[in-house]
Amino acid sequence: MAGTETATGTPWAVILGASSGFGAATSRELAAAGFNICGVHLDRRSTMPLAEAVIADVQAAGREAAFFNVNAADPEKRAEVIQALKERGARVRVLMHSLAFGTLRRYIEPDPAQQLTQKQLEMTLDVMANSLVYWTQDLFHAGLFDQDARIFAMTSEGSTRVWAGYGAVSAAKAALEAHIRQLAVELAPHGIAANSIQAGVTPTPAQSKIPGADEMLEGAKARNPGGRVTTPEDVARAIRVLSTPGIGWITGNVIRVDGGEAIVP
Repeated sequence: MAGTETATGTPWAVILGASSGFGAATSRELAAAGFNICGVHLDRRSTMPLAEAVIADVQAAGREAAFFNVNAADPEKRAEVIQALKERGARVRVLMHSLAFGTLRRYIEPDPAQQLTQKQLEMTLDVMANSLVYWTQDLFHAGLFDQDARIFAMTSEGSTRVWAGYGAVSAAKAALEAHIRQLAVELAPHGIAANSIQAGVTPTPAQSKIPGADEMLEGAKARNPGGRVTTPEDVARAIRVLSTPGIGWITGNVIRVDGGEAIVP
């Protein structure tokens, strides 16, 4: 199985965005597969119970849970997390990028004060796309990646489609896919695979903030051949399988986990 111990000890998964949605489900799934979990999340007091529930489930699976309530896009906080992993002697088999923190505004509005600003666009791209590169660089140079490691980044159909107010996030998803392609090629000689995971429309806290979220879910369910929408657990199970040792030749792709949703009109 994916998390079976090797000569390097129990493998670790670093999950960026670990307290809800895809990150929470994948943390639970990989813990069940034998991974220790390093969870990076940003929660206020009102949402901390979500992170605490994931921690409890990871520990119930008999695995270590090292969770950090910090801004994953902050270089100093990233360095602190990586130092903590080094002190634990961690070997990172999986890095998952599932950060959903961006501005949902139209580019053009009759009132300029209501439209997307330069600061908001740059923040969205930095958190939801560029941070993947910085985490990968720092983990690589810290010597923390295990043999046959995997990198996964959560993208969406929105990387190539237009939804009202989604422009900055769409740009971030497109950039994220480009980053994955570049990392796949540059890391191939080191035995590290990198893939984007394109989930179908999925009910998550992040999805609920998109303008027209309910209509989007209803439309996805109506056109999905499976007659339902994608769940975070669907994605988590796919990542568990894709983390299995020996299949690192799968790299540089956008892998759909959507029940066929994207291929029907």
